Amino acid sequence: MTPAPMSRRRFLTVLAGTGAAGALGVGMARHGFGSPTPAVRRTGTTPGGPLVLVALYGGNDGLNTVVPYEDSHYLAARGTLGYGAHEVLPVGDGLGLHPNLKGLKGLWDAGHLAIVRGVGYPDPVLSHFRSMAIWQSASPAAEVSTGWVGRWMDATGSDPLRAVSVGPTLPLLASGDKTAAAAVPAGPVGLPAGPGLKAAFAAMSRAPAGAGLGPLGARVVQSGSDLLEVQAVVSEALAAEPSTSLGNTNSLDGGGTTGAGAPPSGSSKPPGAPASAAGNPLATQLDLVGRLIKAGVPTRIYMVSLGGFDTHSAEKDTHAHLLSQLDQAVAGFLSDVGTHQHGRGTVVATFSEFGRRVAANASAGTDHGTAAPLFVAGQPVKGGFYGEQPSLAALDEGNLEFTTDFRSVYATLLGPLLGYDPDAALSGRFPTLPLV
Repeated sequence: MTPAPMSRRRFLTVLAGTGAAGALGVGMARHGFGSPTPAVRRTGTTPGGPLVLVALYGGNDGLNTVVPYEDSHYLAARGTLGYGAHEVLPVGDGLGLHPNLKGLKGLWDAGHLAIVRGVGYPDPVLSHFRSMAIWQSASPAAEVSTGWVGRWMDATGSDPLRAVSVGPTLPLLASGDKTAAAAVPAGPVGLPAGPGLKAAFAAMSRAPAGAGLGPLGARVVQSGSDLLEVQAVVSEALAAEPSTSLGNTNSLDGGGTTGAGAPPSGSSKPPGAPASAAGNPLATQLDLVGRLIKAGVPTRIYMVSLGGFDTHSAEKDTHAHLLSQLDQAVAGFLSDVGTHQHGRGTVVATFSEFGRRVAANASAGTDHGTAAPLFVAGQPVKGGFYGEQPSLAALDEGNLEFTTDFRSVYATLLGPLLGYDPDAALSGRFPTLPLV
């Protein structure tokens, strides 16, 4: 049987799965990071950004994140799982933030936190995998193999550093038809220490164009070149910007792994500690993003994630801990980069595959639901409420009806924030929100 043709994106995804490299880049642009002018020029030609997308995997309980504490239907459905008026951080309209979101409350008070209410899509799906694929592809009606960030990359150029996904795998969100984001690990990992493989990548990247390699060979050459470029740029940026995390370093210098590694499991962030404190995986990822931003790396979109939100049982303590991690990481990150010349325009946007059902279940948790609020935060953001609050009195089989299409949020981030026409990435036109 003849094997199926391997696209450049598929080649790099396979390569990532082998662990052959600590950083993967897709694209064609070449620039010398040693000179400050490329980063300054690139970041100065668009109105805002960079944009940092935070995926909350598992289905975040929106009703216990932005709490409708004045609605009698809420506590009637939630019982002891709910929060009363004396517990929440009031933000108006009968709503309050979860008590562990004090950093986000500070951003709200400063006018730099937008709460977009009732976000979802038509005919919602309650499967984790399918619904997250819908959110990442921005295609509710049909399954597609590309993400909306990947399609944005297809439409806007070929620089391998335009988008960076932090983590060991490349999400659908970051995959285009012709290109994909660079994947950079959050922990201390580098190119293999042995000289053979590194030399092979270097030789592969130097193969002359038009040397009879064929389409696949040309893709392989380009992939090797992109990988080495991303490795070199990220390595130089991390060397230039010290980490704010507790005992965590990240090496991409081709000399193997160095540093203390990931923070010890189970440790907690002490009061007043830096945002990237031990035990907070999101803070560790955002520490890396912050260092790249402050070093002037010309990335327009970063992607990070926090998991564990599938709270079917014993939700209250688990969810409170996760929101504390989210709050510490995001508020600390924006405080860190917000005063830097390359970071003042940074915006963070959260999303999750769905919210939870209105009523608590018999296991002191909540089951898969539909619409939920999301946050958009940063100095360019016009704080306030956007979208209507879904009614708790008019449910669809126990679930909230969505009031804001999630693609309107994406259109806002791509258009007014980053200055790109969002139509190609979203496969259609959606109204934007006046939050930036």
